[in-house]
Amino acid sequence: MKKSVDLNCDMGEGFGGWQLGDAPDIDIMKLISSANIATGFHAGDPNIMDRVVQLSSEYGVGLGAHPGYNDLQGFGRRFINASDEELVNDIVYQVGALREFGRRHGVPLQHVKLHGALYMEAAKNASLSRRILEVLAKTAPEAMIYCMAGSETEKAAADVNYPAVREFYADRDYDNSGSIVFTRQVGKLDPQKLADKCLRACKDGTVETVTGDIINIEFDSICFHSDAPSALDNGQMIRKTLIANGITITTPSISITK
Repeated sequence: MKKSVDLNCDMGEGFGGWQLGDAPDIDIMKLISSANIATGFHAGDPNIMDRVVQLSSEYGVGLGAHPGYNDLQGFGRRFINASDEELVNDIVYQVGALREFGRRHGVPLQHVKLHGALYMEAAKNASLSRRILEVLAKTAPEAMIYCMAGSETEKAAADVNYPAVREFYADRDYDNSGSIVFTRQVGKLDPQKLADKCLRACKDGTVETVTGDIINIEFDSICFHSDAPSALDNGQMIRKTLIANGITITTPSISITK
């Protein structure tokens, strides 16, 4: 039984006057302990980044950069065939941009979490994950990497002694390998079912897969997505249910010797 857990959400996912999802960032920010802020390539622009970073400062929420493929049209959910070095440079560029807005508002960079298809590619691509973590260890040594347990990203983080925060996905299905089932479109979900799923994971360390099997799952943080149609209801119910069962919502405390 977990006594505390991080609750994170992807934020700032708009561009100019356009926003994906109907949940205002300020309402989501009141529910979570860590925010993954879009850094301009899949969504986000300088004004949105500035506004959401300021909100994270006001509400004491851990600041995370959420870099993705350079794919505004596809919202970063399409695979892009690029070299490891090109992708790493894109990540450095995006993380640096978000970190500067953090400095402007006095908020340190807490973590980096890859977005969408890039997150899923790194999870299975050992060479890409290794190169990403080697570079982050130099350019963002103060931060942590958010990833799935058992992924190549987690393994690479261990290899280079970089702190990793393992995620549990409230609003995504799992397969029997313990990986999430990647999807480009998510419909309206039942907030209570998601909350019960999170509570079960916190209590028993298990999750039901798409085939109906029960598998063990290890995690330090729970993620839900702000672009889902029921995002605000989902976040409110998850937070309410966890707290009602004695589980504190707090930023991750991952200790590692660097």
